[in-house]
Amino acid sequence: MSKYLKDLIAQDLSKRLDGVDDLLLVNVVGIDANSTVELRKRLREKNISLLVIKNSLAKRATEGTPLANAFEGCIGTNAIIWGGEDLISLAKEVIELDKDKAYKAFEPRGGVMDGEHLTATRVKEISKWPNREEQLSILSGMLASAWSQISAQLLSPGGKLASQIEEKSKGEE
Repeated sequence: MSKYLKDLIAQDLSKRLDGVDDLLLVNVVGIDANSTVELRKRLREKNISLLVIKNSLAKRATEGTPLANAFEGCIGTNAIIWGGEDLISLAKEVIELDKDKAYKAFEPRGGVMDGEHLTATRVKEISKWPNREEQLSILSGMLASAWSQISAQLLSPGGKLASQIEEKSKGEE
């Protein structure tokens, strides 16, 4: 492949990854064509992109960006996967696909999060974290709990006073 063609491919990839802060690397070598079509369709439904590209071209395209750390020590053929709601949701999807028997060869290989290089083991750890939706649910539960405690503490003295007044009024009859 000529240097001019490599530059064009690197520029195209650079444009595709413009605005992407986090991505994961996966292995898709060994998945048959029909399964690959199903895999891509499944990912597309979740707004996740998958691209198989040579490591050298990916390194060239991400040079000088935080994404470049994803390709440290990469060997073999890798696919870049990005998108979804957030990196945690993406990691959860990757681990789910790794467990799926239909995609035996699919496996996480690493990635980058906030400029930090991730290993496959780290991706598995991240997949256990609560994603954005779960974090919001936890936060709203904590806020509701705090407000209900405050409400109970504010209403408690008034309830005690009302019961004492009621007791006094019964005693006078």
